[in-house]
Amino acid sequence: MKKLLFLFDTDPVPSIFDTVVGYDGGADNVTGYAAVTPDNVGALIDGCIYTRGGKDKQNTAIFVGGGNMAKGEELFETVKKHFFGPFRVSVMLDSNGSNTTAAAGVALLAKGRDLKGKKAVVLAGTGPVGMRAAGFFGMEGCDVTITSRTKERAEEAAKVIEKRFGIKVSGAAGATDEERTEAVKDANIVYSAGAIGVQLLPKSAWENNPNIELLADVNAQPPMGVEGVDAMDKGKDLGGGKLGYGALGIGGLKLKLHRECIAKMFQSSEGVYDAEEIYALAKEMA
Repeated sequence: MKKLLFLFDTDPVPSIFDTVVGYDGGADNVTGYAAVTPDNVGALIDGCIYTRGGKDKQNTAIFVGGGNMAKGEELFETVKKHFFGPFRVSVMLDSNGSNTTAAAGVALLAKGRDLKGKKAVVLAGTGPVGMRAAGFFGMEGCDVTITSRTKERAEEAAKVIEKRFGIKVSGAAGATDEERTEAVKDANIVYSAGAIGVQLLPKSAWENNPNIELLADVNAQPPMGVEGVDAMDKGKDLGGGKLGYGALGIGGLKLKLHRECIAKMFQSSEGVYDAEEIYALAKEMA
């Protein structure tokens, strides 16, 4: 029985990245569908749940992706609501790689440490990865703040995170180096989740800050999001008791996690892999 993975992508073109990782995760065949919405997904789901019976159903799985987390979440919920009784297959949400990337990064920071009570600041925290990272820090018991170009935008995203994860999140302005330096002044953890090639925090903002213990940056393209943290860093001693994690240092676990989630979907027809399930697996693998 062939293991079939169907990519429901909200973008105009199905993701090559997700296709490759789907094969690497153990799928025998990966089929991508573009521009999938809650309105047109019904027939696709029917094709997944009505074609195989019994244990054979575990050989069919659905991956919800695309670059827009809000659209992905809406589509993910529609897929789950379409299931009933035994007519279901395993499903995973990882729009923009946000669940796996954020889970890998926070899991590495939490490895062997108690983050409860620590102050975590997520720079550019209104994007998919930043919002998920904020949620995971909240799950660890951190005091979480996210930054954006305006405080209003940060606070709006904070409300979305609070609703999704049931945690308290603060918003702060972070349009300039000065504002971002102020935002991390009392932080113990800094997680940079900005766009590639954009420096968000100069070295002078953290090098001599005695409060900062952990720095992570998911930007792999120079200039780095956090000056002084290299893309290859994975728990590197940055001096002063500070440890740094770069995009490629985090990316190794992210890819392993993504592949492992794909593999696990083919072990059952009832698997549901969203933020909480993916983060739990990331902590085991870290």
